[in-house]
Amino acid sequence: MKKFIQALGVASMIALSAPLAAQDKINISIATGGTGGVYYPLGGGIAAVLSKFVPGMEATAEVTGGSVDNLKLIGSGKPYIGLTMADATLDAYRGEDKFKGHKVAVRTLMILYPNRMHVVSVEGRGINKIADMKGKHVSTGSPGSATEVMAFRVIEAAGLDKDKDMRRERLGVAESVNAMKDGKIDAFFWVGGLPTAGVTDLANTPGTKIKMVDHAEVVPAMNKKYGNLYVEDAIPKATYRGMDTDNKQATVMNILVANANMDDKTAYNIVKTIFDKRQDLINVHKEAANFKLENQKASASPIPFHPGAVKYFAEHGIKVD
Repeated sequence: MKKFIQALGVASMIALSAPLAAQDKINISIATGGTGGVYYPLGGGIAAVLSKFVPGMEATAEVTGGSVDNLKLIGSGKPYIGLTMADATLDAYRGEDKFKGHKVAVRTLMILYPNRMHVVSVEGRGINKIADMKGKHVSTGSPGSATEVMAFRVIEAAGLDKDKDMRRERLGVAESVNAMKDGKIDAFFWVGGLPTAGVTDLANTPGTKIKMVDHAEVVPAMNKKYGNLYVEDAIPKATYRGMDTDNKQATVMNILVANANMDDKTAYNIVKTIFDKRQDLINVHKEAANFKLENQKASASPIPFHPGAVKYFAEHGIKVD
């Protein structure tokens, strides 16, 4: 009888501890982008380090349409973190443009890396500047992407009408590259890190010479209308095969975001682990080399930082609130 009571006690303890263990388990989804870009492999790398090094956390990377879709997932209140562009994030925070009437309670976890606008064509299509897109077949990015948001702003600043002046497609980078190869489009817009796998694929296609279209001159007009979110930048000519000169283009920052309802400890652990395991992420994609403490500034994010992130950066002498 005594042994039975002892066994019953042990069984009760196990039963009581099971819910506690379940409560300690944290499932996080990482909203990334299409498979041909940089968000997806980097998001997969982040999921791997979080799952391996944050006790109780299981993180998985999801393919999405890009920043706009990611911010909508953040707004759902479900356990998501997302890679997004600063301009789309500000729209979500304010409830503007694609988020009109639907503000998202989004907060910055950390500044990631510069996102370069690629305006891509190939020789023989007659596109040397944005104005040459008039009457052409052009992809402005997939629905739900911040590529589309920024492409519209570049086109507008260049003095063209996105709906009237071109035959517009809405394709992701991988689909755009295939459409270029098949002669179905003449140019495409893509905002991504360096190098972007899809663009590398196009540049390395036999019989194809890539043409990166300069457009840095439209940045002042974009900033005048939308705020100082963009900078004049350049994609070095060594980035993609066939480039003859550096490509003068517009750049916006990428940020990692979460919902304001994420608890401070989880947010802190996410940021800490990404910085602690930065080399693991550089091994996944070299843009992770831009994950730097010195880049974490309140001025670099158009929205407030999450309190958990604020705590981590404060421990390293960086004030972001």
